[in-house]
Amino acid sequence: MEYWTIGLIILVVGIFLLIVEVLTPGQTFMAIPGTVAVVLGIMAMLLGQWLFSAVWYAPVIALLIAAPTTIITVWGYKKLSTIQPPTTTVGDSLVGRQGIVTVAVFPDSTRGKVKIGSQSWSATSEEEIPIGEKVEVVASEGVHVHVERLSNITKFEKDMRGKEV
Repeated sequence: MEYWTIGLIILVVGIFLLIVEVLTPGQTFMAIPGTVAVVLGIMAMLLGQWLFSAVWYAPVIALLIAAPTTIITVWGYKKLSTIQPPTTTVGDSLVGRQGIVTVAVFPDSTRGKVKIGSQSWSATSEEEIPIGEKVEVVASEGVHVHVERLSNITKFEKDMRGKEV
């Protein structure tokens, strides 16, 4: 069999492995061997007489091609799949976070607004809280948060510590 044909077969196998990975992402882990097979197939088509010769250096050449290709592929896929924080925040994840009132908060009304981090949330409270007051989220319901003055929470915590002693 001609070297070019062997290289083509290796290339096709590599492409097949990459297609399997695309169809089942994260389940088969075929991206790395597929990429290595594609590169080896191309190199076999170009360097077939040296790569498939019976001389001792043929495996060395294959290793010198496969090792860096594997390392670069692993590094590349790690860069492509960096873990991203969620782009949306759900109300439940805000419980315990602190913010500042931007529109006065009133009991039984969600017209008040609280800025938590870089996002603004509709807010309600058990008491009226003026603009500029620091608050903490104690509960959430959908896209609305229930807040309390930070000073009230601090006072409550101090009272509870006094009772524990």
